[in-house]
Amino acid sequence: MKKLTSLIVAASLALPSFAFASSAFVPPAPDIAGKAYYLVDYQSGQTLAMRDPDARIEPASLTKLMTAYVVFKAIREKRLSMDQMLTASTRAWKTEGSRMFLDPKKPASVSDLIKGMIVQSGNDACVTLAEAIAGSEDVFAQMMTQQAKKLGMKNTNFMNATGLPNPNHYTTVHDLGILTAALIHDYPEDFTTYSIKSFTYNNITQPNRNLLLYRDPNVDGMKTGYTDTAGYNMVTTSHRDGRRVISVVVGTASVEARAVESAKLLNYGLQFFDTPKLYAGQKPVSEVSVYKGDANKLPIGFGGDIYVTVAKGQASKLKAELVTKQPVIAPVQAGQQVGTLKVSLDGKPLLERPVVALKTVGEAGFFGRLWDSIKLMLGL
Repeated sequence: MKKLTSLIVAASLALPSFAFASSAFVPPAPDIAGKAYYLVDYQSGQTLAMRDPDARIEPASLTKLMTAYVVFKAIREKRLSMDQMLTASTRAWKTEGSRMFLDPKKPASVSDLIKGMIVQSGNDACVTLAEAIAGSEDVFAQMMTQQAKKLGMKNTNFMNATGLPNPNHYTTVHDLGILTAALIHDYPEDFTTYSIKSFTYNNITQPNRNLLLYRDPNVDGMKTGYTDTAGYNMVTTSHRDGRRVISVVVGTASVEARAVESAKLLNYGLQFFDTPKLYAGQKPVSEVSVYKGDANKLPIGFGGDIYVTVAKGQASKLKAELVTKQPVIAPVQAGQQVGTLKVSLDGKPLLERPVVALKTVGEAGFFGRLWDSIKLMLGL
């Protein structure tokens, strides 16, 4: 019997028409007065600017982004509810640093504790939530680190839920970018809490420490942090004209500096780049032949929307290529990778994304499989 070999087949893939203002000029990233920074386009996931993205840094209260992620996950899994009442333990009540001023004799709702954690950066709120979910803050920190690994944060380790200094409590600006994008994507209904400008609890009103919420209507998150050893840190996200960018700036000299430096990065990302949508998720972009299946053709496409970030005015120069390995033999499961999308600009590769089966194709009967085996042997 003739040995069956795979054949790599590449074909051009049609792109939508783009009508953007013509401009190919992209200046260098602005000079940022901080220890490290990272700027990423949310839709495409492409890095737009960075310095020391994988250097170990002390996150301070940026830690609470992961605390919130684990809390939101617990709520979605019904291990916690927004209207559930929790009472701060003595340990939570005595936690040093910023606080929402919980009363250990008066329960607070999970909804209020979340606002206290996000808007007021309350360490007492963080520990109360952590203990409710995991029994102790130490176990909760282990859950945070485990979740970080699942998200692809390769250089992160958490020792607490608050961000108080610990030699083994660290992350990177790159990892914080990954976390922020995941938080926005996975919990959009909770993300809106990050735009709240002030919150009152126990008759004490505290403002959100993110100064850009008051200065730029396009900014709608995310979190600030400070310790003597970390300096002034800030993760910020801004949206404009259907685009969203995320900036991470750490180790600045003051509250004002972290706002100014973050604004520089955000404006750079939004002003000099476009992020066109190339393809919609779950929509066929082509089809391939299937052998030994209960269908002869298989629609293929993408699991989610495909975006690419380019300099303004350059989208019309993009080239897309679909690479598939043929023949495709049934059974094929929906979501199974059957090819790769390669996008380039002026001959330089920009991104690769998996192309997947959009439906399941089961095996044909005995005679159908036999006939297709003959066709494959004859190269038909």
